[in-house]
Amino acid sequence: MTLTTVERKHLVLTGATHRELGSARGRALRDELPGAYAKYSELFRLLGIDPEAEAAAVATVLATVGRWRPEIVDELTGIAEAAGLDLACIVALNARTEILALSRKPSHECSTFSRVIDGKRCGVQTWDWHVELDPYWHIQSVEGPGHRFAGLTEHGILSKIGVNSAGLAVHFNFLQHEEDSADGVPVHLLQRVLLSECASVAEAIDLIRSTPIHSSSAFTLIDAERAASVEVSPVGVFVIDETEGSVLRTNHFQDPLPLSRQKPEIDESESVERFALVRERLEAHPPASTAEMVALLQTAPDQAPLTCIPDMSLGFGDRWASLATIITEPTDRRISILSGAPTELSTGQWQVLEVGEPIAG
Repeated sequence: MTLTTVERKHLVLTGATHRELGSARGRALRDELPGAYAKYSELFRLLGIDPEAEAAAVATVLATVGRWRPEIVDELTGIAEAAGLDLACIVALNARTEILALSRKPSHECSTFSRVIDGKRCGVQTWDWHVELDPYWHIQSVEGPGHRFAGLTEHGILSKIGVNSAGLAVHFNFLQHEEDSADGVPVHLLQRVLLSECASVAEAIDLIRSTPIHSSSAFTLIDAERAASVEVSPVGVFVIDETEGSVLRTNHFQDPLPLSRQKPEIDESESVERFALVRERLEAHPPASTAEMVALLQTAPDQAPLTCIPDMSLGFGDRWASLATIITEPTDRRISILSGAPTELSTGQWQVLEVGEPIAG
């Protein structure tokens, strides 16, 4: 299997209501969504999550989100109706982090950091995920209720990584805690609401603190004045502020309280090694441009895997790849997305989205 390094599908979604936005997404992805759900269903079963456990998680999520933001359920319903799929399939995609947390298998994921470049805070991230899911993601520009936003996401999932018209960027890293469950709001749905409702890091932190969360992830939030990585978990919300001009995030908890109950299956050493390598490189050669930020994440096979190259001798569930590399420039309301690893900085095709002006409809 080879990774897609050509231009990604760009969805331009507009709607006066959440239901209209969902319908637009469902129509645009009608042909691809069945395959996306089928591949996740295969992954769930491979990890020992049976259909009954998936269905129970979906029912819990629907009830929780219906109380928290019923308009988001409307949006998911719009996708399902327009795509001709059962609503449960769309909910499962958006709750895939929470459903996957039912497994004890560890995840190997992304590396993120922020930096001030020419007086403006910027963020860079790899999105590392299962190579088999590479066909099932796209970039998007969304205009509906609330702030406009743009970024990348997986097919059927409302949002993943993005920047909004108010000048807030949101990055996303997976964490795992002993008490993770599907009893709260899925982190991907929370990420979508952060982009549409929040204009600053402070507003985003307030919203995160007020949201019922029972799974774990880290949101790295960046605006013109501040960058912070916010660890969410079943035991609370923990804010990690900038140190020496940067926020660094890999896939282990940094706050000692949730770290004490991190899933024991996690290979914390690998995440710690990536974190240490980013810190070492920042101190030795501080990047002076966003291109140099991306270059900082380039690694060889014998180094901590900031660049994730899949071992194709392994099976589904163990073949991890840097599917995308992302630059956010929230002051300029801009996000740049490369379908590929940081090592393709100069040879790959970057797609640049800006959200400073309304989408022409």
